[in-house]
Amino acid sequence: MVHVAERTTRIEPTASSVATQRARQLREQGHDIIALTQGEPDFDTPDHVNEAALNAMRSGQTHYTPVGGTPQMIDAIRTKFRRDNSLDYATDQVMACNGGKQVIYNALMSTVEPGDEVILLAPYWVAYADMTRFADGVPVMLECHEDLGFKVTPEQLETAISPRTRWLFLNSPNNPAGSIYSKDELRALAEVLNRHQRVLVMSDDIYEHIIFDGRSFVTMAEAAPELFDRTLTVNGVSKAYAMTGWRIGICGGPAKLIKTMSKLQNQSTGNPCSISQAAAVAAFMGSQAIVVERTAEFQRRRDRIVEMLNEISGLTCRPPEGAFYAYPNCAGLIGRKSPGGKVMESDRDVMIYLMEQGGVGVVHGEAYGLSPHIRLSFAASMEDLEEACKRIRAACQALA
Repeated sequence: MVHVAERTTRIEPTASSVATQRARQLREQGHDIIALTQGEPDFDTPDHVNEAALNAMRSGQTHYTPVGGTPQMIDAIRTKFRRDNSLDYATDQVMACNGGKQVIYNALMSTVEPGDEVILLAPYWVAYADMTRFADGVPVMLECHEDLGFKVTPEQLETAISPRTRWLFLNSPNNPAGSIYSKDELRALAEVLNRHQRVLVMSDDIYEHIIFDGRSFVTMAEAAPELFDRTLTVNGVSKAYAMTGWRIGICGGPAKLIKTMSKLQNQSTGNPCSISQAAAVAAFMGSQAIVVERTAEFQRRRDRIVEMLNEISGLTCRPPEGAFYAYPNCAGLIGRKSPGGKVMESDRDVMIYLMEQGGVGVVHGEAYGLSPHIRLSFAASMEDLEEACKRIRAACQALA
């Protein structure tokens, strides 16, 4: 008999991966499914990035590197933070990890003691809560409703902080709602945090460059320099550069925290892939024009999918300000009945109905801590997005 540690019962596969796998299974059974479940750009990695990886292999850069990244990688991370965020980190204040998820995991495992609280702003990326529980922490959920732009207020934050609070997670642009915090909004939150010196800030900026309508992006340590020594700024190459499979995340933060995270990483995965690091250096240091071009395409898709979703009876969709997800409210579908007699009691029921009867894979809002909503990724072709919306409309019209 294999004994399974209790701590593993605190985590589940992410809702998006489960939904994506279910869509694959239905396809294998002969169903026509458009899966809008995965948070992955449908573009390919830029050519100059691929070329840098090939050159790295050909020149023998296939060996162990320093745990937190090659000297070139460290320099590229520091350059990226100075250029994009006006943050000046020393070499011992940055590191590279095997994806942004490992950055967050390393940070939580390095700082959270049993019973420590981690404030999550719902809707939140699903992994935050599970990783907090795995680290023996307690997720504290704050609901950020649609009428507040899916953003937390200073008053909410003040009320949620306790003597056990260890971290506040900020994800802007937000997955799944696409909300972005302005500099003034971050300053208002910083005023609260200034009264609670124990609280650290996890600023997850992975969608930083995917922003719409001419908005500007500001990260917490930039908006509130007094929090620089209490903020871990998290980023990576997955979303902006279509490099999800390369598995490179980066961070900047207090030297003591970075040192501890590096020690943990040394005993888990070791260094990130040497080839992926060379590719990430090229992504950060090369021309950023392709990021701008692709963001313009994401905005074109955003405009179309929001328009079509808002034409469907039972759905209302606030235009996301960034990232590549729509997060429509499906309250108008709750209580209605499918042709087979199933009552839509929750957004989970809506998700299952749309996938199995409508042929469109989505993720339910409950997984992100805020219902009733569904999440649709518009990192897909315009043709697929328009067809998906037509199928959703037909499925909704079929509900009694």
